[in-house]
Amino acid sequence: MAKKVVRYRDAESGQYVKKEYAEKNPKTTVKETDKVTPKKK
Repeated sequence: MAKKVVRYRDAESGQYVKKEYAEKNPKTTVKETDKVTPKKK
């Protein structure tokens, strides 16, 4: 089963930012949801 991961990205630079920064700057950040599949051993 795939696990969902929420990430935040700066719209101008494209760099990942922390959740706290994204909440303070909602106009310049984008929330992304990605599926992460478990790696086989």
